[in-house]
Amino acid sequence: MHASSSRRLARLTALLALAGALHAGLPARAAPAATPAVGTAAGRLAIRHEKLTLANGFELILVEDHRLPLVAFNLWVHAGPRNEAAGQTGFAHLFEHLMFAGSRHVPRGRFDQYVDAAGGTDSNGSTNFDRTNYFFTLPSHQLELGLWLKADMLGWMIDEVDSVALANQQDVVRNERRQSFENRPYGIVEEAMYQALYPEGHPYRAAVIGSHADIQGIKLADVKAFARTYYRSNNATLVLAGDFDPRQAKALVQKYFGSLKPGPRVPEVKVAMPEITKERRLVVTDRIELSRLDLAWHTPAMFAAGDAELDIAAHVLGGGKASRLYGLLVRDRQLAQSVEVGQSSQSLSSVFNIEVVARPGASLDEIETLVDGELARLAATPPSEAEMAQARATIQTQLLQRMEKVASLADLVNSYNQMAGDPGYVGKDLARYAQLTPAAVSATVARWLQKDRRVVVLAQPGEQVLPPEVATPPAPTKAAKGERESLNALEAWRGKAPGAARPKPLTLPAAQSFTLANGLTVIHSQKAGLPLVSASLVVRAGQGADPADRPGLAGFVAAMLPEGTTTRSAQQIAEAAAALGATLTAEAGSEEARIDFSGLKASASEGLSLLADLALHPAFAAPEIERQKAQRLAALAQTREQAPLLANAVANRVSYGEGHPLAANALGSEASIRAVDATALRGFWQARYRPENAALVVAGDLGEAELRALVEPLFGAWKGEGAAPAAAPLPPARPIAARTVVVDKPGAPQTALAVVAPGPFAGVPDAADIKVMNAALGGLFTSRINTQLREVKGYTYGIYSGYAMGRERGQFGIRGSVRTDVTGAALADMWKEIDGMRAKPMGAAELGRVRNAQLLSLPGRFDTNVAVVGGYAGNWSAGQPLGAIAALPAKYGAVTAATALKAARRHLDPARLIVVAVGDKAKLLPQLEAIGRKAEVLDADGKPQP
Repeated sequence: MHASSSRRLARLTALLALAGALHAGLPARAAPAATPAVGTAAGRLAIRHEKLTLANGFELILVEDHRLPLVAFNLWVHAGPRNEAAGQTGFAHLFEHLMFAGSRHVPRGRFDQYVDAAGGTDSNGSTNFDRTNYFFTLPSHQLELGLWLKADMLGWMIDEVDSVALANQQDVVRNERRQSFENRPYGIVEEAMYQALYPEGHPYRAAVIGSHADIQGIKLADVKAFARTYYRSNNATLVLAGDFDPRQAKALVQKYFGSLKPGPRVPEVKVAMPEITKERRLVVTDRIELSRLDLAWHTPAMFAAGDAELDIAAHVLGGGKASRLYGLLVRDRQLAQSVEVGQSSQSLSSVFNIEVVARPGASLDEIETLVDGELARLAATPPSEAEMAQARATIQTQLLQRMEKVASLADLVNSYNQMAGDPGYVGKDLARYAQLTPAAVSATVARWLQKDRRVVVLAQPGEQVLPPEVATPPAPTKAAKGERESLNALEAWRGKAPGAARPKPLTLPAAQSFTLANGLTVIHSQKAGLPLVSASLVVRAGQGADPADRPGLAGFVAAMLPEGTTTRSAQQIAEAAAALGATLTAEAGSEEARIDFSGLKASASEGLSLLADLALHPAFAAPEIERQKAQRLAALAQTREQAPLLANAVANRVSYGEGHPLAANALGSEASIRAVDATALRGFWQARYRPENAALVVAGDLGEAELRALVEPLFGAWKGEGAAPAAAPLPPARPIAARTVVVDKPGAPQTALAVVAPGPFAGVPDAADIKVMNAALGGLFTSRINTQLREVKGYTYGIYSGYAMGRERGQFGIRGSVRTDVTGAALADMWKEIDGMRAKPMGAAELGRVRNAQLLSLPGRFDTNVAVVGGYAGNWSAGQPLGAIAALPAKYGAVTAATALKAARRHLDPARLIVVAVGDKAKLLPQLEAIGRKAEVLDADGKPQP
């Protein structure tokens, strides 16, 4: 939380085709209560907004949208690594962390507690090369609280930053670097690519998160100087999007931001785009299982000529399963595990990147030759009209989905404001793509994506080479005199948090259900507004149904569904989904399999038809089975390179016990994958994929009559083949005493932890008490465990607990990564917090905060069609009644300190907790012994090691 160190700038990459995309009746000006802020103006897509600038230079953009009783607060400070001084890489990102460490009127740790207590969602911060972003979404009656918090962050944070706060956040950020770069596959590869692209001194050369040496070397005086220059009213923009009265919002913004003092004019950043005239090649070894090829070019800056053309080119080359490189390298030649292509658009210059993860044994040289062939073909021959149409359709959907959620809508507006100088730029942006011709795309590829203008990075398995270790100095325990200063005058009235307005009634998306004659349950939640629809066919055919001798079969069956039906090939399915601009995926979980569709309302009929075809008529063709085997074997190898995944896999094996269906890796084993054939796949599908064993969940802009008219012809004739298998409940998890397991990962910079135990099933009477109790223990950013291990000790970037409650399975888990040298200390602290949770009831303030964090955030948790579908699909899979979601407010509201304590004592037993630690055993075993934990060493398959 409070970081997004290397996140590439997410933004629109192709055209929204306007014709038919929006309801004709959407107004371009003031909207009725339930309509979104999106409409059309002058024939173009438009976002209704109002922009004003206060006398001190602070910018405010209002986007009024009354669909839900929510307001998104999106504050951009126009400073990022592009503004960092030499030798201070990671400064902007570290400053982002410091913004949450407390301000003059909001003591350290209280900021997030206020957000939790108000029912906030989407609360975080992020940094990219060009800006730093601070955001949360609150119920609309907390408008004034949100403005009070944001103003204090911007205006009075520097008052409370001292050497103690700085040292703590330096630890946290360095833990984030270890987790996000050094202990993540290919993390150092991406960093090496940017260092090869950009010369010394260029602000984009280093990763956003910076180096250990630079992070540790930042001084308090540097922090103050950065604040004086960049964190001023005249260098920030706030977007409010959602349910508010504009007149009231303007008055409150003036009240809270109007007295902030502007700073000096921000220094202008002028950096020429670097020019590469000869191909640069480098080899990077990393602790990875699969080799990877990266090709990267400097390309035009965001919104400059050529930027849109390269967005389209990226889609044509690698924009999904229908793209050229996916078809060639993954489907046809089976040389690649995955292909990603993107135009990462930034203000000073952009980067076009092709990334191909190779299958085991595949040659990167051969892959590179094939990629070069496709690049040459695209440079010489324009893309087809069908390819152009697919790109436009895809982005049509992506854009509207981004506008569906007020948090992402606010961020989109802020992005246009900074990058284009116009918060309403969406129509002009999309017009760029509408005007593109295939010939223009081809010509742009020929100009910019030349072999002698690129960087080639070959990532290969081997030793990870990191810079020399930078010591973590002892953290100061007390600030020295004179460390604090103020940029803005003290205003005593700000010392008290404002009260809330009268809340609107708490309502959640309702759903209705009907059953087809064949037994298929249909659950429907109508959501008017944007013309979007999401659907999920949920089948009780998850990992728990795997035969004992065929682990991974449920996942294999689900993965095969998009790979061909009796009337469509895998390529035809991919092209059909791309033509609709829709997403269509299938996967299996522990208890269920799901086929998911999301797209425009106009594509709902064809999208549901595709979904039905996948579920009812899978081909299980021999060539696709063999290709899927190779895909899954490679994915199995990849789990060994990702410490958190490995920790979870071993934890499941140890806690469920050998022979339990959920003990095995969800992918299966090498032997079980190789043994799969069409007979096994079809037999599982015939037994499990049956209408009486399934539910179709649909949310979006469809009425019940419209949905019935679509569903009956598609699913009404579905009949299960043969007799349904007798119901066989999952065996219980093996009861086991506490146990400590180490999986050796020599040289790992962090330890990935999975601390697990059997847990309650869904539907237990005290489920709400459990969730509120867990929110206090480890479920929230402000929880006891995360606060102690991250904010107080600086051991981790984040560590969280949770209960997974299914129909026939339940598990409690604490998961996260900690610095290697403090693994033992972190576990000791974790146990203290667990014991404390069981020792006595929560105080009134803590109970109120964590209970409200569950209760008042409910509308924000169901703010998109995908979220609504996910909620009702999970509800059905867990065997809960349709009304369980609507009943949540009453259940959360009834939780007391006594009932939460009872839940902790009943469902949180330290004597049953199993610790799995993936890290360097030479460093871990002495620490574990020192805290009284005798550890056994297992391999990646859960087998004993010496």
